[in-house]
Amino acid sequence: MRNSTLTVSIVALTLATARIATAQLPEPTMQIDDRTALVLTDPQNDFLSPDGVAWGAVGASVEENNTVENIETLLAAAKSSGIPVFISPHYYYPTDKGWRFEGTLEVLMHNINMFDRKGPLSVDGFEGSGADWLARYKPYIEDGETVVSSPHKVYGPEANDLVLQLRKRGIDRVVLAGMSANLCVEAHLRELLEQGFEVAVVTDATAAAKFPDLDGYQAAMTNFRFIANDMFTTEEAVQAFKVKT
Repeated sequence: MRNSTLTVSIVALTLATARIATAQLPEPTMQIDDRTALVLTDPQNDFLSPDGVAWGAVGASVEENNTVENIETLLAAAKSSGIPVFISPHYYYPTDKGWRFEGTLEVLMHNINMFDRKGPLSVDGFEGSGADWLARYKPYIEDGETVVSSPHKVYGPEANDLVLQLRKRGIDRVVLAGMSANLCVEAHLRELLEQGFEVAVVTDATAAAKFPDLDGYQAAMTNFRFIANDMFTTEEAVQAFKVKT
């Protein structure tokens, strides 16, 4: 009797697993309304300019996705539609060089002086540096309305004030884009979801490092599909901004 019951259970489990494996993932949707914001991570020269120190790793993906132009399109659309814009930047100060342990990409970023600034209270040498905004984004970011949070230091917003800034303005839905897809964008997505926000990712307004045996962009797209509340192209996001409820 036990063997018969065990056999039935195994068969049932096998069938259930097969159904899950062959089923299509559901298609969640996120509505854009007056409690929605555009959040951009790291729209900075070191990622998005051919002169940036990370361009050799991310440049191909940036060009394939038309990332630079798509981020600007999102900024323009958000401003014209009254969607508030928040920036979560990545900066390193000299005191950050004293860290005693780091992950792979942290080591790389420090070795190539990525996002380096002279100090938290100094903008000496900042203009046009790798840590500065891409020049074409400055009219949108420096308009006196865009909210620039304190910097994140690794990948996610846990150590900066982005969530506070969003909550204080009554935001509970986020359209997320920026750099880079499988690092800061994904880390922001995961933390914002854990904090109770609805989050949609704009898939062609991001990019990631590509190496012969590693593709950060494709890794991120897989994870976004599993965990984000929605996935937009830039064109879809712009249309959603126009018809926000």
